[in-house]
Amino acid sequence: MANRKKLYEGKAKILYKGPRPGTLVQYFKDDATAFNNEKRGVITGKGVLNNTISEYMMTRLTEIGITTHFIERLNMREQLIKEVEIIPIEVVVRNIAAGQICKRLGLDEGQPLPRSLVEYYYKADELGDPLISDEHVTAFGWASHQELEEIVAVTLRVNDFLSGIFLGIGVRLIDFKLEFGRLFTDDNVQIVLADEISPDNCRLWDIKTNEKLDKDRFRRDLGGEREAYQDIARRLGVLPEMGN
Repeated sequence: MANRKKLYEGKAKILYKGPRPGTLVQYFKDDATAFNNEKRGVITGKGVLNNTISEYMMTRLTEIGITTHFIERLNMREQLIKEVEIIPIEVVVRNIAAGQICKRLGLDEGQPLPRSLVEYYYKADELGDPLISDEHVTAFGWASHQELEEIVAVTLRVNDFLSGIFLGIGVRLIDFKLEFGRLFTDDNVQIVLADEISPDNCRLWDIKTNEKLDKDRFRRDLGGEREAYQDIARRLGVLPEMGN
C-alpha cells in the first residue's frame, strides 16, 4: 500500500490509483466519525465488514441492472472500482423518521413517513453538508435536470430492492445515503452508483426489537458497534473471518 499513489483520503475510505487506466483502489478504514467529524473514534474491523457488505450489495444491485462503480473485491479491506467524477450531492432516502428529520420537523423517532422521501445534501464538510433542494442542484450546475431525474429513479429502485433484502433478514431499512458519479467512456457519459452501501450509511433496525444495527450505536454511545455490523454481515451470509 505504501508504494501506491494516494489520490484522496476521506473519513472512512482512502482512494489509490488503480492498476490500470480508469480504475481506483478503494480502501476501507476502521475510523468512525459522526456529527460532521465532530466525534471521532475507531471501530475495530469495521473496514473489513463494510468492504464485504458493500461488495454484496453492489453485486446484487448490478444483477438487477443498476450500474455501479464496483468491479471486484481485492482483499479484506480493498475494492477495485471504476474511476468516476463524483457528483457533489448526497442523496438520502427516508422511510421511517430518524436522525435529522426528527429535529427539523419535530417528528418522533420511528414514526412512519407518509411515503419514502428523497432529500439532497451538498457535499461540503466545511459547511456541514447542508440540506438543499433540487433547484439548488440544477441552478448551481451540480447536476442537470436529466441527471437528477435519473438519480432519483435509480435511488427509488435501490430503496425498493434494499428494503426487500433487509426485510428478508429481519431488518428494517430506516434510511440511507447514496452517492453518484459520472463515468466517462469514449464519447459517452453515464450516471453510476458510487461510494458504498453498509451500516455506515444506512440506518438498520431489527424488525422485532428495534435494536439499532448501524453507526447510530457509535453516534449515541450505545456500544456494541462491531457486533452490530457483524450481525448484519452474518444475516446476509457474508461474515468474513475477522483480521486486520
